[in-house]
Amino acid sequence: MGTVRRYNSRVKGGGNIYLVGMMGAGKTTVGKLLARRLRRRFIDADQEIERRCGVRIPVIFDIEGEAGFRGREAQIIAELTSLDGVVLATGGGAVLSAENRRLLASRGTVVYLRAQPADLYQRVRQDKNRPLLATGNPRARLEELYAQRDPLYRDVADLVIETGTQNVQALARELLAKLEERWKISA
Repeated sequence: MGTVRRYNSRVKGGGNIYLVGMMGAGKTTVGKLLARRLRRRFIDADQEIERRCGVRIPVIFDIEGEAGFRGREAQIIAELTSLDGVVLATGGGAVLSAENRRLLASRGTVVYLRAQPADLYQRVRQDKNRPLLATGNPRARLEELYAQRDPLYRDVADLVIETGTQNVQALARELLAKLEERWKISA
């Protein structure tokens, strides 16, 4: 832990780590593990929106539409990126806003957890809490979203981690090693 602690204070944005990527990429799962290993606070932006609204995200989409949800998301991103010492899992669409991308890039280290659409589909196909996939062909919709968002994730990311088929423990170890390497270089 001593080695990690030494570099944390030198990372831009107070050492915040922001996880971006498609739904099902593992942002929440990896983020919790990473935060525990780095002894930082973990926050999931989507869960924070749900907590504050008192309803699940599909209900927000039903009542306010995607635009209403994105407005709430932008407020949460602005607020949470102003904190120090956090690991933040963003919602998959957070990068659609240029202001969100600017805040993420300027206030911490952005990590893109990248997975192929076929893998993502296998992970989320049974999840009913994904309003953007509530279509006749969710796999095709997921591929559309990936094509739209992958360039934005790549653009904002300081690091790209391929999630592939590795287990969460291995993924967290790989990410931690890359972060430590990055922190040494910027120290």
